[in-house]
Amino acid sequence: MADAVFTRERARAVLDAAGHPAAELLSFGENAVFAAGRLVIKVGRGEDLLDRARREVRTADWLAKQDVPAVRSAESEVRLVDGHPITYWQRLPESLRPAVPADVAPLLKLVHALPEPDFGLPARDLLGGVERWLRIAGDAIDPADATYLRRRRDGFAEAAADLVPHLPRGPIHGDALPRNVHIGPDGPVLVDLETFSSDLREHDLVVQALSRDRYGVDQSAYDAFTTAYGWDVTDWPGCDTLRGARETAGCAWVAQHAPANPAARTEFRRRVASLRASDPTVRWYSF
Repeated sequence: MADAVFTRERARAVLDAAGHPAAELLSFGENAVFAAGRLVIKVGRGEDLLDRARREVRTADWLAKQDVPAVRSAESEVRLVDGHPITYWQRLPESLRPAVPADVAPLLKLVHALPEPDFGLPARDLLGGVERWLRIAGDAIDPADATYLRRRRDGFAEAAADLVPHLPRGPIHGDALPRNVHIGPDGPVLVDLETFSSDLREHDLVVQALSRDRYGVDQSAYDAFTTAYGWDVTDWPGCDTLRGARETAGCAWVAQHAPANPAARTEFRRRVASLRASDPTVRWYSF
Protein backbone atom coordinates (compact mmCIF):
# COMPACT_ATOMS: atom_id res chain seq x y z
CA MET A 1 0.00 0.00 0.00
CA ALA A 2 2.77 2.42 0.90
CA ASP A 3 4.43 2.38 -2.53
CA ALA A 4 1.13 3.34 -4.18
CA VAL A 5 1.12 6.75 -2.49
CA PHE A 6 4.85 7.45 -2.36
CA THR A 7 5.51 11.11 -3.14
CA ARG A 8 8.13 13.66 -2.18
CA GLU A 9 5.76 14.87 0.51
CA ARG A 10 5.27 11.35 1.84
CA ALA A 11 9.04 10.74 1.91
CA ARG A 12 9.56 14.02 3.76
CA ALA A 13 6.95 13.05 6.36
CA VAL A 14 8.63 9.68 6.89
CA LEU A 15 11.98 11.38 7.35
CA ASP A 16 10.47 13.84 9.82
CA ALA A 17 9.09 10.90 11.80
CA ALA A 18 12.57 9.34 11.77
CA GLY A 19 13.99 12.49 13.38
CA HIS A 20 15.54 14.27 10.38
CA PRO A 21 13.27 17.26 9.70
CA ALA A 22 16.00 19.43 8.16
CA ALA A 23 17.29 16.95 5.59
CA GLU A 24 17.72 18.17 2.00
CA LEU A 25 16.12 16.20 -0.84
CA LEU A 26 18.80 15.19 -3.35
CA SER A 27 16.82 12.97 -5.71
CA PHE A 28 13.47 11.23 -6.05
CA GLY A 29 13.16 8.05 -8.06
CA GLU A 30 13.07 4.44 -6.94
CA ASN A 31 13.96 5.90 -3.53
CA ALA A 32 13.85 9.36 -2.02
CA VAL A 33 17.43 10.36 -1.21
CA PHE A 34 18.19 13.06 1.35
CA ALA A 35 21.32 14.68 2.75
CA ALA A 36 21.67 15.47 6.45
CA GLY A 37 25.09 16.71 7.49
CA ARG A 38 27.60 13.94 6.83
CA LEU A 39 24.86 11.43 6.11
CA VAL A 40 22.89 10.45 3.04
CA ILE A 41 19.53 8.91 3.95
CA LYS A 42 17.49 6.76 1.57
CA VAL A 43 13.76 6.27 2.07
CA GLY A 44 12.34 3.27 0.23
CA ARG A 45 8.91 3.20 -1.43
CA GLY A 46 7.39 0.49 0.73
CA GLU A 47 7.84 -2.32 3.23
CA ASP A 48 8.08 -4.87 0.43
CA LEU A 49 11.54 -3.42 -0.29
CA LEU A 50 12.83 -3.99 3.25
CA ASP A 51 14.79 -7.13 2.38
CA ARG A 52 16.37 -5.38 -0.59
CA ALA A 53 17.43 -2.49 1.63
CA ARG A 54 18.99 -4.88 4.13
CA ARG A 55 20.86 -6.66 1.34
CA GLU A 56 22.14 -3.34 -0.05
CA VAL A 57 23.66 -2.41 3.31
CA ARG A 58 25.18 -5.85 3.69
CA THR A 59 26.60 -5.60 0.17
CA ALA A 60 28.20 -2.25 0.98
CA ASP A 61 29.86 -3.72 4.08
CA TRP A 62 31.11 -6.68 2.01
CA LEU A 63 32.53 -4.40 -0.72
CA ALA A 64 34.37 -2.44 1.96
CA LYS A 65 36.07 -5.65 3.11
CA GLN A 66 36.96 -6.40 -0.53
CA ASP A 67 38.50 -2.91 -0.94
CA VAL A 68 36.18 -2.09 -3.83
CA PRO A 69 35.66 1.68 -4.16
CA ALA A 70 31.98 1.96 -3.27
CA VAL A 71 29.71 3.99 -1.04
CA ARG A 72 29.98 2.94 2.60
CA SER A 73 27.10 2.37 4.96
CA ALA A 74 26.90 4.59 8.02
CA GLU A 75 24.67 2.18 9.94
CA SER A 76 24.31 -1.56 9.42
CA GLU A 77 20.75 -1.69 10.71
CA VAL A 78 17.84 -0.77 8.44
CA ARG A 79 15.01 1.15 10.10
CA LEU A 80 11.37 0.70 9.13
CA VAL A 81 9.39 3.91 9.68
CA ASP A 82 5.68 4.12 8.80
CA GLY A 83 6.11 1.21 6.41
CA HIS A 84 9.20 2.58 4.64
CA PRO A 85 12.75 1.20 4.93
CA ILE A 86 15.38 3.82 5.79
CA THR A 87 19.10 3.30 5.22
CA TYR A 88 22.03 5.52 6.26
CA TRP A 89 25.15 6.15 4.20
CA GLN A 90 28.40 8.04 4.55
CA ARG A 91 28.14 11.19 2.49
CA LEU A 92 30.74 11.37 -0.26
CA PRO A 93 32.80 14.50 -0.99
CA GLU A 94 31.53 16.81 -3.69
CA SER A 95 31.83 15.28 -7.15
CA LEU A 96 34.71 16.66 -9.18
CA ARG A 97 32.91 16.07 -12.48
CA PRO A 98 30.16 13.90 -13.98
CA ALA A 99 31.20 10.29 -14.56
CA VAL A 100 31.56 8.99 -18.11
CA PRO A 101 31.29 5.39 -19.36
CA ALA A 102 35.06 4.85 -19.24
CA ASP A 103 34.96 5.56 -15.48
CA VAL A 104 32.60 2.63 -15.00
CA ALA A 105 34.79 0.02 -16.71
CA PRO A 106 37.56 -0.36 -14.09
CA LEU A 107 34.99 -0.60 -11.29
CA LEU A 108 33.14 -3.33 -13.18
CA LYS A 109 36.36 -5.23 -13.72
CA LEU A 110 36.91 -5.20 -9.95
CA VAL A 111 33.33 -6.33 -9.25
CA HIS A 112 33.42 -8.99 -11.95
CA ALA A 113 36.57 -10.49 -10.39
CA LEU A 114 34.95 -10.92 -6.97
CA PRO A 115 34.01 -14.29 -5.49
CA GLU A 116 30.51 -14.92 -4.26
CA PRO A 117 29.83 -13.36 -0.83
CA ASP A 118 29.00 -15.68 2.04
CA PHE A 119 25.52 -14.15 2.49
CA GLY A 120 24.47 -14.92 -1.08
CA LEU A 121 23.25 -12.58 -3.78
CA PRO A 122 20.02 -13.09 -5.74
CA ALA A 123 19.79 -13.36 -9.49
CA ARG A 124 19.31 -10.05 -11.31
CA ASP A 125 15.54 -9.77 -11.29
CA LEU A 126 15.50 -7.22 -14.08
CA LEU A 127 11.83 -7.69 -14.90
CA GLY A 128 10.58 -8.33 -11.37
CA GLY A 129 9.44 -4.76 -10.78
CA VAL A 130 7.32 -4.50 -13.93
CA GLU A 131 4.07 -5.62 -12.29
CA ARG A 132 4.52 -3.31 -9.30
CA TRP A 133 5.32 -0.30 -11.50
CA LEU A 134 2.33 -0.92 -13.73
CA ARG A 135 0.08 -1.39 -10.71
CA ILE A 136 1.22 1.94 -9.28
CA ALA A 137 0.56 3.62 -12.64
CA GLY A 138 -3.08 2.51 -12.55
CA ASP A 139 -5.32 4.34 -14.99
CA ALA A 140 -2.70 7.03 -15.65
CA ILE A 141 -1.54 4.83 -18.54
CA ASP A 142 -3.46 3.10 -21.32
CA PRO A 143 -4.48 -0.42 -20.18
CA ALA A 144 -3.50 -1.70 -23.62
CA ASP A 145 0.05 -0.46 -23.03
CA ALA A 146 0.17 -2.22 -19.67
CA THR A 147 -1.01 -5.46 -21.30
CA TYR A 148 1.60 -5.07 -24.03
CA LEU A 149 4.41 -4.61 -21.50
CA ARG A 150 3.28 -7.64 -19.50
CA ARG A 151 3.37 -9.81 -22.64
CA ARG A 152 6.75 -8.40 -23.58
CA ARG A 153 8.05 -9.04 -20.05
CA ASP A 154 6.97 -12.66 -20.16
CA GLY A 155 8.56 -13.23 -23.56
CA PHE A 156 11.91 -11.76 -22.64
CA ALA A 157 11.97 -13.51 -19.26
CA GLU A 158 11.59 -16.83 -21.05
CA ALA A 159 14.24 -15.98 -23.65
CA ALA A 160 16.72 -14.69 -21.05
CA ALA A 161 16.50 -17.95 -19.10
CA ASP A 162 18.03 -19.78 -22.08
CA LEU A 163 20.99 -17.45 -22.68
CA VAL A 164 24.50 -18.88 -22.84
CA PRO A 165 26.88 -16.31 -21.35
CA HIS A 166 30.28 -15.37 -22.75
CA LEU A 167 31.60 -14.32 -19.33
CA PRO A 168 31.53 -16.40 -16.14
CA ARG A 169 28.56 -15.74 -13.88
CA GLY A 170 29.09 -13.96 -10.58
CA PRO A 171 28.64 -10.68 -8.71
CA ILE A 172 27.39 -7.72 -10.76
CA HIS A 173 26.30 -4.19 -9.97
CA GLY A 174 23.08 -4.62 -11.92
CA ASP A 175 22.58 -0.99 -12.95
CA ALA A 176 26.08 0.08 -13.94
CA LEU A 177 25.38 3.49 -15.43
CA PRO A 178 27.64 6.54 -15.09
CA ARG A 179 24.97 8.14 -12.88
CA ASN A 180 25.75 5.38 -10.37
CA VAL A 181 29.43 6.32 -10.25
CA HIS A 182 30.68 9.24 -8.16
CA ILE A 183 33.97 10.92 -9.10
CA GLY A 184 35.62 11.96 -5.85
CA PRO A 185 39.16 13.11 -5.01
CA ASP A 186 40.33 9.47 -4.83
CA GLY A 187 38.72 8.47 -8.12
CA PRO A 188 35.50 6.74 -9.22
CA VAL A 189 33.25 5.20 -6.55
CA LEU A 190 30.24 2.90 -7.07
CA VAL A 191 26.95 4.06 -5.55
CA ASP A 192 23.36 2.76 -5.52
CA LEU A 193 24.06 -0.87 -4.67
CA GLU A 194 20.45 -2.06 -4.38
CA THR A 195 20.56 -4.04 -7.63
CA PHE A 196 23.75 -5.92 -6.73
CA SER A 197 23.21 -9.50 -7.87
CA SER A 198 24.88 -12.71 -8.92
CA ASP A 199 24.10 -13.34 -12.56
CA LEU A 200 25.33 -12.85 -16.11
CA ARG A 201 28.15 -10.30 -16.10
CA GLU A 202 26.74 -9.21 -19.46
CA HIS A 203 23.95 -7.36 -17.61
CA ASP A 204 26.48 -4.71 -16.58
CA LEU A 205 27.68 -4.28 -20.14
CA VAL A 206 24.37 -4.28 -22.02
CA VAL A 207 23.31 -1.21 -20.05
CA GLN A 208 26.18 0.69 -21.64
CA ALA A 209 25.14 -0.31 -25.16
CA LEU A 210 21.57 0.72 -24.41
CA SER A 211 22.78 4.09 -23.13
CA ARG A 212 24.47 4.66 -26.47
CA ASP A 213 21.45 3.62 -28.50
CA ARG A 214 18.62 5.14 -26.44
CA TYR A 215 20.04 7.90 -24.26
CA GLY A 216 22.44 9.70 -26.56
CA VAL A 217 25.83 8.53 -25.28
CA ASP A 218 28.40 9.23 -27.98
CA GLN A 219 29.88 6.34 -29.91
CA SER A 220 33.35 7.52 -28.88
CA ALA A 221 32.36 7.33 -25.21
CA TYR A 222 31.00 3.82 -25.72
CA ASP A 223 34.19 2.79 -27.53
CA ALA A 224 36.26 4.14 -24.62
CA PHE A 225 34.21 1.96 -22.26
CA THR A 226 34.64 -1.24 -24.29
CA THR A 227 38.37 -0.56 -24.68
CA ALA A 228 38.77 -0.04 -20.93
CA TYR A 229 36.74 -3.14 -20.09
CA GLY A 230 38.32 -5.27 -22.81
CA TRP A 231 35.23 -6.62 -24.58
CA ASP A 232 32.20 -5.35 -26.50
CA VAL A 233 28.99 -7.07 -25.39
CA THR A 234 27.30 -6.28 -28.71
CA ASP A 235 29.47 -9.05 -30.21
CA TRP A 236 27.59 -11.55 -28.00
CA PRO A 237 24.53 -13.30 -29.53
CA GLY A 238 22.50 -12.76 -26.35
CA CYS A 239 22.88 -8.99 -26.36
CA ASP A 240 19.55 -8.24 -28.04
CA THR A 241 17.66 -10.39 -25.55
CA LEU A 242 19.11 -8.66 -22.49
CA ARG A 243 18.67 -5.30 -24.18
CA GLY A 244 15.00 -6.04 -24.87
CA ALA A 245 14.43 -7.09 -21.27
CA ARG A 246 16.07 -3.93 -19.98
CA GLU A 247 14.05 -1.73 -22.35
CA THR A 248 10.87 -3.38 -21.09
CA ALA A 249 11.84 -2.70 -17.50
CA GLY A 250 12.93 0.85 -18.31
CA CYS A 251 9.60 1.61 -19.91
CA ALA A 252 7.56 0.14 -17.05
CA TRP A 253 9.70 1.96 -14.47
CA VAL A 254 8.61 5.30 -15.92
CA ALA A 255 4.95 4.25 -15.59
CA GLN A 256 5.02 4.43 -11.79
CA HIS A 257 5.68 8.18 -12.02
CA ALA A 258 2.85 8.80 -14.48
CA PRO A 259 0.04 9.48 -11.95
CA ALA A 260 1.77 12.56 -10.52
CA ASN A 261 4.10 13.66 -13.31
CA PRO A 262 2.87 14.80 -16.75
CA ALA A 263 6.41 14.63 -18.16
CA ALA A 264 6.60 10.97 -17.11
CA ARG A 265 3.31 10.24 -18.89
CA THR A 266 4.70 11.79 -22.07
CA GLU A 267 7.95 9.87 -21.79
CA PHE A 268 6.12 6.62 -21.09
CA ARG A 269 4.07 7.02 -24.25
CA ARG A 270 7.24 7.76 -26.25
CA ARG A 271 8.94 4.63 -24.96
CA VAL A 272 5.98 2.33 -25.50
CA ALA A 273 5.48 3.64 -29.04
CA SER A 274 9.12 2.98 -29.91
CA LEU A 275 8.88 -0.58 -28.58
CA ARG A 276 5.64 -1.24 -30.44
CA ALA A 277 7.26 0.06 -33.65
CA SER A 278 10.39 -2.05 -33.04
CA ASP A 279 12.40 1.11 -33.61
CA PRO A 280 15.66 0.96 -31.61
CA THR A 281 16.74 4.43 -32.79
CA VAL A 282 14.09 6.48 -30.95
CA ARG A 283 15.80 8.58 -28.28
CA TRP A 284 14.58 8.17 -24.69
CA TYR A 285 14.80 11.01 -22.18
CA SER A 286 14.91 11.60 -18.46
CA PHE A 287 12.01 13.61 -17.08
